[in-house]
Amino acid sequence: MSIPVDFLLEEQFTCSICLDVFTNPVSTPCGHSFCLACITSYWDTRGKACICPLCKESFRKRPELHTNHTLKEITEQFKRMAEAGGAVANAQAPSGSDQRPSVPPRPGELPGGLLTEMKTRFQKASSSGNLLASPPPYEASQRRFSSSGVSAGGSTGPPCARHGLCLDMFCRNEQMCVCAMCIEGEHHGHSVTPAKREMNIKKSQLGIIGTELQVLITAREKKIEEIQTSLADIQANAQQEAEVTVSMFRILLNTMERCQAELLEVVQMGRMAAELRAQALIQDIHQEIDELKKRRSALTQLTQATDHISFFKAYSSLCSVPQVKSWTELTLTPDPTAGAVLRNATQIVESLQEELKRLPQLCLQTPMDSPAKYYPKVQTVQEYALDVTLDRDSAHPRLLISEDCKQVYCSERYHAVVDTPERFDRVVCVLGRQGFNSGRHYWEVQVGGKTDWDLGVAKRSINRKGKISVSPANGYWFLSLRDNKEYAFRTDPPTAISLNLKPQKIGIYVDFEKGQVSFYNVDAKMLIFTYMDIFTDFLHPFFSPCTNKSGRNVEPLIICPINPAS
Repeated sequence: MSIPVDFLLEEQFTCSICLDVFTNPVSTPCGHSFCLACITSYWDTRGKACICPLCKESFRKRPELHTNHTLKEITEQFKRMAEAGGAVANAQAPSGSDQRPSVPPRPGELPGGLLTEMKTRFQKASSSGNLLASPPPYEASQRRFSSSGVSAGGSTGPPCARHGLCLDMFCRNEQMCVCAMCIEGEHHGHSVTPAKREMNIKKSQLGIIGTELQVLITAREKKIEEIQTSLADIQANAQQEAEVTVSMFRILLNTMERCQAELLEVVQMGRMAAELRAQALIQDIHQEIDELKKRRSALTQLTQATDHISFFKAYSSLCSVPQVKSWTELTLTPDPTAGAVLRNATQIVESLQEELKRLPQLCLQTPMDSPAKYYPKVQTVQEYALDVTLDRDSAHPRLLISEDCKQVYCSERYHAVVDTPERFDRVVCVLGRQGFNSGRHYWEVQVGGKTDWDLGVAKRSINRKGKISVSPANGYWFLSLRDNKEYAFRTDPPTAISLNLKPQKIGIYVDFEKGQVSFYNVDAKMLIFTYMDIFTDFLHPFFSPCTNKSGRNVEPLIICPINPAS
């Protein structure tokens, strides 16, 4: 069905962006047509926002534009006709005539007579099924042409102060409303368009600007939410760091008190040793004094003797001074540790005081050295929570798995199970049912008071029969606890890990593309260990509750739900 000619308007053959006859016209998915260069430039200046300038329909991604061949052919033909018609008109103008030279068409207008012929050709094209986009809803569609240019019909508004005609046209050069007489006078040759049409164009532009402003507002509101979230994280970090700092200084104070008691005990032992030595020396001296006093008493009695025979018998044994120790140079020397405790303690205290004075400045210079640095990381990896369940088909015959496949522990005996290729037959371990070969994944396991366990990931293609050599080279990446105190990552040889706090819940994070596997103390919000490698095969969560150690390791491993707020 062809479109009636009376409904075809000039605006259908002009681009609503450049307001000129179409050049290489293309159509958008919403049905509107524009110059290819105009719509491309329009979208390039607006980043990712692809919006139709007319109907404001937005597209999720930039549409694929298709050339409107019918419209292109018509507009190109009439551009050539317009150029040829202008040249003929100038050639036929009588010489010496006071008639004003032909005015070239303004942007968005067609030379006289061409619009009617374009309508006729368009009507023929539309009858063959090649329809143009429906006309844009401009009120300026009521515009008509006359021999003097453009005039408005039925337009209302304030009259021109100079000519008394309605100001229903708009001069783009002067950016003001003008009347028909103004166009023929001082605004002759200017770019003029119907005022209402220009207003609608400006409104469309304002609508686009409004949309862009809303995008800016939304982005800033989102940024406020991000800042508030970051502030909450910082506040939580500060609280956690303060608690850890107080705990560390409490431990330091307890250590200093214990060290003080030990040093005082050393000093006391030195004092007691000195007392014992002094008592021994004094006893020896008192013993010699008693012997000397006895000898002096014997001499006194001998001097009073009257019998010369008894006198000479005793004289030979009392006539000389007996040999005794020389106590002149003897002194009570202090214990070898005397003074050393004070000197060493003084040096340590002075050194500790200097380090404590430097501590605030060191924290300002290296803020990432605080334990709280791990808190945001835990919060981040929890966003990649993976709902892990245990794979019964891979479980060792001694392992018992809960009904919800979230808990596993080792029993004392073997159970009757089918020996499938997937089942471990020597190592008491089990894999998670969920496997992955891309992306980031995180899960948490409650280890409680267990004395032994293994947690991590393993390749799907690992050997599950007989003795297993566990290392990254053989497809195993896991953290272990042995004898309730020895933590290690199972490399070859194992990498020992020193932990001050015994974790009750372990978080496991895997970034497949980066080749990263990390382990966290969830309750303390601290990183335990990170290992970097290259992953090429499907990975599965790996669990081993280890044997129950005669009742000392009977607690199960429990896969916990992820709580992002924890």
